[in-house]
Amino acid sequence: MLMPALLIARQPNVIIIFTDDQGSVDMNAYGATDLSTPHMDSLAKRGVRFTQFYAAAPVCSPSRVGLLTGRTPQHGGLHGNVGLDSVGMPSAQVTIAEELKKAGYATAHIGKWHLGYSKQTIPNGQGFDYSFGHLVGCIDNYSHFFYWSGPNKHDLWRNDKEVFHNGEFFPDLMVKEAGQFMEKNKDEPFFIYFAMNSPHYPYQGSPEWLEYYKDLKYPRNLYAAFLSTMDERIGQLIQKLDDLGLTEDTIVIFQSDHGASQEVRAHGGGGSAGPYRGYKFSLYEGGIRVPAIISWPGHLPENQVRSQMVTGCDWYPTILSLCRLNAASHKIDGQSLVPIIEAVDAPTAHKSFNWKSGESWSVREGKWKLIVSGNETELYDIPNDLGEVNNLATENPETVIHLKKVSQKYWSSINEKN
Repeated sequence: MLMPALLIARQPNVIIIFTDDQGSVDMNAYGATDLSTPHMDSLAKRGVRFTQFYAAAPVCSPSRVGLLTGRTPQHGGLHGNVGLDSVGMPSAQVTIAEELKKAGYATAHIGKWHLGYSKQTIPNGQGFDYSFGHLVGCIDNYSHFFYWSGPNKHDLWRNDKEVFHNGEFFPDLMVKEAGQFMEKNKDEPFFIYFAMNSPHYPYQGSPEWLEYYKDLKYPRNLYAAFLSTMDERIGQLIQKLDDLGLTEDTIVIFQSDHGASQEVRAHGGGGSAGPYRGYKFSLYEGGIRVPAIISWPGHLPENQVRSQMVTGCDWYPTILSLCRLNAASHKIDGQSLVPIIEAVDAPTAHKSFNWKSGESWSVREGKWKLIVSGNETELYDIPNDLGEVNNLATENPETVIHLKKVSQKYWSSINEKN
């Protein structure tokens, strides 16, 4: 149970650890037996772990919109990944950083951004007092160059100034920057969005972990080494909280942005969706069902599991509630998870939830999940078919019609300005 507000001496700090391209089950706490993830698992032991948690999208930029705005990506003004020639997330969108900054929090973005490159759409224009990291979708962790297309482009920034740390491992730089921010702001509430560039390709695990996983089959060995290298840095971040005596003053939220990649740059795979079908870019479970945890020792339940359907949009109102701030004054899609965190038998926060990605769309209501892509319609009974193998659309035409109406009603009800 939550402690009474009067017993909480200060508003809690908030750290969101957002990993990138981490597979649905790629933690020991989620069933992986071939990985070493003690530090991520420690968050689960000191908090609440969700087993039916959905990202807002199966790709990077839109998923981040869901997290930061509490809105589905399309409601938040973004329909796909932000490219070098894209405008990015509209600056009019209200981020959780802006809400917390308004409430007196010191705010920092550390790591990946991927939501825009203009003065209005970089982190400093979206509610973050301080920013360190890269603005595009991925970088080499040592040269800090973006290499997607055209000439390689250096992409490492402190606020709006380009900085150079050639040869320094980016996750180490992230831990260092976050630690310095915590030290500077330890006596006031702070918010850190710690958005990792891992285990997103390029797979650059440490030599020690590459040796540890040498007997794993390729490309799982490369992915695993980078994942465990990331896990170590998450452990260092958590240790810094302990060293500063801030553990019981800090809410730590952990989530992967979507499922694992099978792109050629990811060696065709490496991450695991476990029993689920699909990977990154897909609206099947393996593309959008992700590991997620919330931990606040001394204030929230510990070493517990919740199976209700929840989403990445729900962190926004949950944070506002836990920080004893007013609910958002504008329309969002997220629902506070506090009732679910407090009680294992609380009802799901969503009667239904909707996704769009490219030409495909999906809606989940109760046990049913409808996926429509072009002329193909698929209907799955998720609790009884985690692998989405048995398409029940033909046998359940009324359910298909109903879910299509649910989806149409949602998408006609929202726009970027409401």
